[in-house]
Amino acid sequence: MAAIDLYADIRGEGMPILCLHGHPGNSQSLSVFTDALSPHYRTISPDLRGYGRSHTSTPFSMEAHLEDLEALLTRLNLHQFWLLGWSLGGILALELALRHPEQVLGIIGVATAARPRSDHPPVSRAMLAYSALAGISNALLPGRQWIIDHWGRRSLFRYLVSRQIPAVYRYLAREGISAYLGTTPLARRALSQALQGGYDRRSQLSQLHCPCLWLIGEADRHITPASSHETARLLPHCDVRVYEETAHLFPWEVPHLVRQDILTWLTHPERQALGYI
Repeated sequence: MAAIDLYADIRGEGMPILCLHGHPGNSQSLSVFTDALSPHYRTISPDLRGYGRSHTSTPFSMEAHLEDLEALLTRLNLHQFWLLGWSLGGILALELALRHPEQVLGIIGVATAARPRSDHPPVSRAMLAYSALAGISNALLPGRQWIIDHWGRRSLFRYLVSRQIPAVYRYLAREGISAYLGTTPLARRALSQALQGGYDRRSQLSQLHCPCLWLIGEADRHITPASSHETARLLPHCDVRVYEETAHLFPWEVPHLVRQDILTWLTHPERQALGYI
């Protein structure tokens, strides 16, 4: 399948960081990272195929994401770069690093795993109804506490975020809703097929010798902390940060901590030297 030209939000100057969003997601949902990174690095945040402004009308597999990203790297003439991936984006980051280890300086994995496992409870009709009420009302009146208390805590949002606070719901309104609405059925199908096929790259992780940072939400139900820790243990050079009382969307729950940890890790003398080879 031929690669498509991905829409990409590009900011800043310096060593490139390719930032990959999750599902549902788009480039805008990565602003929690790029707002902090772009003053120091060149951040490149594409909309993956079937998400946001990277349109397609043809069914595709997960392999197509990698072909699109490789075409983007060629188009931008990127020979060395850092990778940051959230959830599905972290899986794609691992795949890119396995295919192009000589180009990848390091990987930051956010709520992700080489063998993703979930312990999300069954979704009831009532939960879906509360999710719709919470999502629509929060889009109109972002971060209102009565929306959180009456509908948010009974909705699917309670499994996405542990901290049911207005600041998180403002992120959901500003970036989560557009990401959800911009995710196509074709993108959902491609991800579902990959997961049903038993996606598992654990046996290849020993090939990755670049430095890695794995960020984990303590109460993540979508990609369990156990599967994230397993991935971190199998990576030869991996540091780990765990955020207490947070779930899958923890970068929106504790944004200041997450950004501080990423910048501190990237600016360590050993990694700064890598960034300026």
